[in-house]
Amino acid sequence: MAILGKIRQQSIFLIIVIGLALFAFIISGVFGNGSGDSGPNDPLGIVNGEEIQLENFRVLVEQEERVNGSSTIQAVNLVWDQYIQSLVLKSQFSLLGIDAGKNQIEQAISNTESFVKDERFLNEAGFFDFGLFSNFIIQMRDQNPAAYEQWKTQEANIIGSAKQSIYFDLIRSSLSLPDNEIKNNYHLENDNIDLRYVKIPFSSISDSLSLVSESEIDNYITSNKNKYEFRPIRDIDYVAFLEQPTDEDEEIIRTELEDLLENRVEYNEVSKLTDTIIGFKRTNSLADFVDKHSEVEFDSIYLPKGRLASEYGEMLYNLNINNVFGPYKEIGSIKISRLLDRKKNGSIRASQILISFKGASQSNLQVDRNKKQAKILANKIYNQLRRNPSRFFELVTEYSDDVNGKSTGGDLGFFQELTMNEKIFNFSNRSKIKSIGIVETEFGFHVIKVVAKQDLLLFANIVKKIVPSDKTSNEVFKNATQFEMNLAKDNDISKLAGLRNYNIKKVKNIDILDENIPGLPDQRSIVKWTFEGETEVGMIKRFNLSFGGYAIVKLIKAEENGLISSNEVRKQVYELLVKNKKASLIIKTNDQKSSLEDFAAKNSTEIREASAITQVNEILVGAGKEPYVIGSAFSLNEGEISSVIIGDDGVYKVELIKRRISEEIEDYSNLIKVKLDKEESFLGPSVLNALKNSSDIIDNRSLYY
Repeated sequence: MAILGKIRQQSIFLIIVIGLALFAFIISGVFGNGSGDSGPNDPLGIVNGEEIQLENFRVLVEQEERVNGSSTIQAVNLVWDQYIQSLVLKSQFSLLGIDAGKNQIEQAISNTESFVKDERFLNEAGFFDFGLFSNFIIQMRDQNPAAYEQWKTQEANIIGSAKQSIYFDLIRSSLSLPDNEIKNNYHLENDNIDLRYVKIPFSSISDSLSLVSESEIDNYITSNKNKYEFRPIRDIDYVAFLEQPTDEDEEIIRTELEDLLENRVEYNEVSKLTDTIIGFKRTNSLADFVDKHSEVEFDSIYLPKGRLASEYGEMLYNLNINNVFGPYKEIGSIKISRLLDRKKNGSIRASQILISFKGASQSNLQVDRNKKQAKILANKIYNQLRRNPSRFFELVTEYSDDVNGKSTGGDLGFFQELTMNEKIFNFSNRSKIKSIGIVETEFGFHVIKVVAKQDLLLFANIVKKIVPSDKTSNEVFKNATQFEMNLAKDNDISKLAGLRNYNIKKVKNIDILDENIPGLPDQRSIVKWTFEGETEVGMIKRFNLSFGGYAIVKLIKAEENGLISSNEVRKQVYELLVKNKKASLIIKTNDQKSSLEDFAAKNSTEIREASAITQVNEILVGAGKEPYVIGSAFSLNEGEISSVIIGDDGVYKVELIKRRISEEIEDYSNLIKVKLDKEESFLGPSVLNALKNSSDIIDNRSLYY
């Protein structure tokens, strides 16, 4: 089979298995054509001649954005992958004539836990009855058409799952291993050798002796294009004019908040009288005052000390009732705070030693003591701690069944009422600091030590976010507009930015489906513009930024067949060429050194030994990961010394000391089964990868997103 041939050629599987339900979901709802006459002429994509309609695709994208909070492009890429996987499978179903009949559907439903456990479908013996299920569906069709339509979608999902199961069962049944292959694999894993070797690490050669030029890197990439991925890419330069609040803007906000603190007298134009406006310090209607003047509404939640602004936490915590603190800065805002109430010792810190027992909630499977034994042990620990409380950490490590708590000495952290088990909270709440006691819960017996207590505080806060003033926004707009106008006269964005001391950003290798630009998140509109047909190299455009401000962008380079991840690739090629130059230098200076002793002496290094090395082992003891060196050693005869071998981390000379060939075994059936089971575990991903690679796929996502 051609597909199996493709699978055999792959050494790394790049696709994760998508569950049956996921495939079924896509298969059931995706294959219909989109409706409406206003859509674009071009389909969003074509897979093996079948079109992906935009309307259906958009529904799933919007659902992914809504349910999982994905960005638009993240959702587009996820849904696209699901479509591709589903459609390439659909083409296989059609090619092989795979369909799911009543028997397959019944089997699938009978294996679906939600149906099997539904009491409506259980017979008198308590077993799932497909007849009861079928009658329920018929009744639904007649009495609840809307629910029946939903069921039809679910039924399509089940049919899709059944088809997929049939398809993969067919592939699975064709898996086999020739005897010679399993024998070779057996010897790869079990034959082993002893060797001696000398290593000259590349790090011993100065980089100055192996300089690599840019042209050498270019020539290597050009000569090895098949190793790299090429797609349309764009390079841009941009200058960002961000609307960021100034110190003056911040001071204006502080002044506004300060004006709210005290009572003030204002003239009323309507009544022609003066009114006294009650300030934040004096008002008795705090909730109304906060809702009127704050950008964050009143919150009646009591806060522990750890939740207060870190820089001013101590001052806020030590306020008296009705005292006001501020204005002060906290995470992009200016605040003034008034303390309304204090719950004495409402936040408690404690530590525990948990003694669990068999049958307790969430008990470790290794715990085999019964409840009585657990209670006796808890009392023993309690008595030891009463005599010597300083042993708490030691006894946590020795006895506690709370695995996660052992590393922290059993620390439960600070907790409040309703955030901790009620029994543990009640004990800790009524006990003094340093008190020790035993609390029984559904988890076992807890030896509790009360460590600390803090008050809980209730604040009224007036919050103003630090945002640019109109003056600042206007200044940013003026600067961006002036820069754009100047570029109309002189297109050299780098020179003009330098003259005005603006920071210019250069971005290379933008992909057609990128949505983020370094320094400018969520800028899909810029990316789309660079790939539009009418956009030419040298063109400049201004973009409004969603988070405030503008970006003046110039298209610097447009390659329709560009090298993806150019900077990363060039770094890899540079390191490879440096390694090759160093290897050539080492080989040249050691041309006449045939023995290990001479080779080691010439390079002021030592001879090392490694024993019982197999061909599946990539680690050479004392040298690190060196699969090529190990493979080369296996090609030697006993007593033979290799020529110079270029490894991953250095140059080697190897002598084979001893070779051990494993005895043949009479029955390879167990090994065959293990190997087949392993191949079967990779079956789904490898089949999907092979199908995608052999499919005709047209991708028009960039036209719509």
